[in-house]
Amino acid sequence: MSTALVESPLDASQAVFRQVVPAGEPFTGIVRKGQTLRILDLEGNQAVDTLFYNADDPEERYSANDTIRAQGNIYLSTGTQLLSSEGRVMLTITADTCGRHDTLGGACSAESNTVRYALDKRHMHSCRDSFLLALAEHDHGMGKRDLSSNINFFMNVPVTPEGGLCFADGLSAPGRYVEMRAEMDVLVLISNCPQLNNPCNAYNPTPVEVLVWDA
Repeated sequence: MSTALVESPLDASQAVFRQVVPAGEPFTGIVRKGQTLRILDLEGNQAVDTLFYNADDPEERYSANDTIRAQGNIYLSTGTQLLSSEGRVMLTITADTCGRHDTLGGACSAESNTVRYALDKRHMHSCRDSFLLALAEHDHGMGKRDLSSNINFFMNVPVTPEGGLCFADGLSAPGRYVEMRAEMDVLVLISNCPQLNNPCNAYNPTPVEVLVWDA
């Protein structure tokens, strides 16, 4: 897997779909096999919690364990193949101007807000809440049991020599993006992270843009 920064030849004006996702809001949509999905960090250092499912059979979904094992790397970047729970390739990262993306930090929740920060942070909006809201609103027949380990695009979560995780300042910047080619029809579930308590987004959640191109 290459970790070099790779720019895309695709022109945003030619995208067949474009939508800005405000800070703290969810997004769900289907990307068809052969289409290319771009997640664009509009203002920099935003964390974009993302899950992928087989659009025809949501029981098959992105597997962090299989993806990490297959590539021998805990970070995602250009060339990474995102594997499903069935060991099949769901998407391939074809361009990346950030450099690496987190697979271990998970999604913030009421429980993690309490444990990591303080009891009075429990009520604050979280990615887990956003995921569940999006699933409920779009009636995919899915619920909390369908939330598995997610990708945190643009998020910087270094692993310490002792095996611990650190939530550090982001590596991204305004206009950076990650781009993926769908190898099957995929349901995309995004929470544009609302987190105000760690430095991944400089304590300032910002909007991102989702773009899709046909094959």
